[in-house]
Amino acid sequence: MGAETEVLEKQSEERPRAPITENQFLSWKRRKDAAVSTRKVEAAQKRAEDIAAGTVRMNGRELFQHEPWVFDNTLY
Repeated sequence: MGAETEVLEKQSEERPRAPITENQFLSWKRRKDAAVSTRKVEAAQKRAEDIAAGTVRMNGRELFQHEPWVFDNTLY
């Protein structure tokens, strides 16, 4: 354990951390949230394109949304 604490102390001495302001944090948070939402939108668009092309299997929800006639029980 002595070597681990020495490494941690050395790392903390090398990079002094300056406190960030609330505005800096909120700015970072907005950028991060925007990046995450952009990735989600891109993934959803790619998934929709793949479903339309028939290259991926649909899950139950997607199948129900795109082909609801499959779940019509009045035929039986």
